[in-house]
Amino acid sequence: MIGTIVNTGCILAGSLLGGLLKKGLPEKYTQALSDAMGLAAIVLGVNSFVQNIPHSEFPVLFILSLALGGIAGTALDLDGRVNRYLSARTGEGLAHGLVSASLLFCVGTFSIVGPVMSALKGDNTFLYTNATLDLVTSAVFATTYGFGIMLCAPILFCWQGLFYLIATLAASSPLLQGPLVNELAVVGGVLIVSSGLSILKLKDCKTLNLLPALLVPVLWYLIKGWIL
Repeated sequence: MIGTIVNTGCILAGSLLGGLLKKGLPEKYTQALSDAMGLAAIVLGVNSFVQNIPHSEFPVLFILSLALGGIAGTALDLDGRVNRYLSARTGEGLAHGLVSASLLFCVGTFSIVGPVMSALKGDNTFLYTNATLDLVTSAVFATTYGFGIMLCAPILFCWQGLFYLIATLAASSPLLQGPLVNELAVVGGVLIVSSGLSILKLKDCKTLNLLPALLVPVLWYLIKGWIL
């Protein structure tokens, strides 16, 4: 849980720093920070994929996961729904800032895979990386919307805490042992790369539409265990 606590603390610290400045960052510095976050995401995603794919029991499962997950996410129009939700609230001051920041902090792959990896393996790498990104991002948001961005911290804590709790309760189950974790890390690595490409504005892969891909390995092992 230490990773989630650090992540929450970084949002509070970043919001405090940005609120104190509250002058807005010049565009060139904002772009530099965005590029740094995008590159960091790509490097971490590639690292996760490369480290875990050799241990995969089904090396093509991540392809199937991305395909099925992408179809499901597109059918549900996850990316479009979120974008329309935000667009409808443009100009609403702090409310818009809170919605935007909360979605950015919570719906990313880091905040979903990170707590699970922390609970099952004690690996907080994803969460610490996410904390660093959120520190910078919350500071940027707060320079525009003020100290109110700090309200995103408890939202993130509850969100990540839910995934941590679920993973902890199911840790003794064979379902969440090594093989499934490896498959989630492989798929998660690809999604992180996708996020990085979007941040760098190289390619809008609509990562939100790909998030259901994380459910495919779980369903695969549930079906596999039921049949066998």
